[in-house]
Amino acid sequence: MSDNPTPPRPAPEPAPAAAQDQSTRRDKQTRQDRQPPPDRQPQRDRQTPPDRQPQRDRQTPPDRQTSPDRQPPPDKNAAQGKNAAQGKNAARDRSATKDKGAAQDKSATKDGARQDRDARQDRSARQDRDAPRDKSAPRDKGAGPPARPPRRRRPRFSVERGWFPPLGSKGKVALVVSVLTGLLTHGYHLFRYPLYLTDEGIYMQRAWSVLRETSLSPYTYDYDHAPLGWITLAGWVFPLPKQFETFGNAINTGRFLMLLVHLVSVYLLFEITRRLSGSVLAATIAAFLFNVSPIAVYFQRQVLLDNLMILWLLLSLFMLLRREVTIRSVFGGGMALGIALITKENAIFFVPSFMYLLYRRVKGSASHRFTSTLWPFAAFAPIGAYVTYALLKNELLPSGFDFDLNNPPADHVSLLYTLWWQLNRSQGILFSHTGLLQTSWLVRDKYLLIAGVCAMLISLWLGMHDRKRNLGFLISGTLAFGYAFYLVRGSVVLDFYVTPLIPMLAINVGMVIDRMLTGSFASRFMRGAHSMTRVALPSFVALLLLASPASGYLVHTNTEGHTQIADQYQSKINLTAMQHAQIAWVRKHVPPNSRIIMDDDLWGELHDVRPFYPYAHSHWNASSDPDVRDKLFRKKWQNVDYIIMSNKMRKSMDTNNSDGRENWILQALRNSTRVWSQTQGNIKLEIYRVQ
Repeated sequence: MSDNPTPPRPAPEPAPAAAQDQSTRRDKQTRQDRQPPPDRQPQRDRQTPPDRQPQRDRQTPPDRQTSPDRQPPPDKNAAQGKNAAQGKNAARDRSATKDKGAAQDKSATKDGARQDRDARQDRSARQDRDAPRDKSAPRDKGAGPPARPPRRRRPRFSVERGWFPPLGSKGKVALVVSVLTGLLTHGYHLFRYPLYLTDEGIYMQRAWSVLRETSLSPYTYDYDHAPLGWITLAGWVFPLPKQFETFGNAINTGRFLMLLVHLVSVYLLFEITRRLSGSVLAATIAAFLFNVSPIAVYFQRQVLLDNLMILWLLLSLFMLLRREVTIRSVFGGGMALGIALITKENAIFFVPSFMYLLYRRVKGSASHRFTSTLWPFAAFAPIGAYVTYALLKNELLPSGFDFDLNNPPADHVSLLYTLWWQLNRSQGILFSHTGLLQTSWLVRDKYLLIAGVCAMLISLWLGMHDRKRNLGFLISGTLAFGYAFYLVRGSVVLDFYVTPLIPMLAINVGMVIDRMLTGSFASRFMRGAHSMTRVALPSFVALLLLASPASGYLVHTNTEGHTQIADQYQSKINLTAMQHAQIAWVRKHVPPNSRIIMDDDLWGELHDVRPFYPYAHSHWNASSDPDVRDKLFRKKWQNVDYIIMSNKMRKSMDTNNSDGRENWILQALRNSTRVWSQTQGNIKLEIYRVQ
């Protein structure tokens, strides 16, 4: 039996021995000539996998060889032909046996070489199957598996694409601590400090008018401010059980709303800072300054339109910093900005930064044209409602389209004329020795203001040099710069106008400190700082601010040189109690029908609590409103019965009397006698009876 596993073919008729021998040798030689050497096998034989080799080249493993008892039955015709050939010529059989042995030896040599080659191909195929393959890369024929290219890591942070790191457990703890800190610093001593101010009384007075008289003001509304701020106050007061007296008096009720507004603003500020910087540490620093800064505590406790405006501005910015810019977020962000604008017109100085952020967020998206149009439409909708209100009342344009500031319109008020007047009025220089920067702002918190301005400049430098990578720094820097420009432009500035700048400076300080601690732009030493250092250093600075009497954050040095708790947390200081005592004396000694000149901080007490004082009016309205000035007092000092003086009322009267409109009130003060007075520190309240 042959070693070749191919079944034998039927043998042809036996030929003569000589011819058969010659033919056998010639066939074997022909097969040998046609068989290429092992090292010159065709390329297709080398590339064909072992599992696809032709049947004749595949070698059966030894453990799978066919057993003798399973051999296929021999072919009868082949056996008969073989026996006949052997029986006819024994010599030929011996010669054929020799030739066959030689052929078998050659065939065994070739089969061994083929087996070695097939084994090498098997090992190569197994290695190819076991090795990982990159399906994306093309593979050349006959070449090994290509090297896998390094996988590109997705950026962890990008303001433009909305790739914000998750808040995480540590971030949630920091957020909760920040909100609780704001509740403590702004809630404690809320109704005692600071003193009730004129503007607080004005806004609560107009909220009273919305509820009681369904009008925007108890006097002639002259469009000095957009009305949504005190409409919000009226909406807050309406469902309360005692309305304006729920928390004691009208201003206290408004201050409790300011506390809630501050807590929501802390959350928004924390998330905005984290998304602009990608850092929880930056957000924590910003929230700390927003909560603890003395200048922030002083103004954010008061019932101011600026605090409501900050809430809507932060909400609008938060909507633009969502992970995905959707139609809902764009529309909500635009509406929030429009509400901020008709709460306080100063919000217009933040609009350029908002527009640029929207442009960068929707740039390259399929819906960028639609969203770029939807946002300004949503922002203009509240403004359009305000303009429509003035148009329906025929109070949009002045009479004869006359914008002469020296001759205000006499027949009716005008929205556009009032805006023109506000743009052109001026009141001193901010940087003078008597300006608010020296006398009010730096005295309360010089650290936040100085550090905030420096951080603003650094943010602008980083953002302008790499707008794609440092978009967050560019937005935070321009937000602070836009409003700072409004304050220093040279127009009239009141002390609480600095309020919207405080959160913007806090954001810049937090982001710049975090950038310096991570050391990603300057110092290799800081770049390698441990994460504990990034937390320990800001914590140490915070403790210094809280413990240093020079800062006034938690303790300060009083006029006697003693260190004590700061005024905003001092339980012994109860400034508003002086005003309560002033009101109590009026109710006890002044008849309800008396004609009274006062400040606006007492307006709600005298008009909403029995006994009512319907003829008690502020010096501003008594000198400017025609119904009060010409009909009730008739511009004669003899028609005044009492003058109730607040802390800075005399200074306000002198400032407002540039055209002599309050001369008759000042003359009544000169012809009066002081009947009550109370002083605490540099605060002095008085009551005069006119002779």
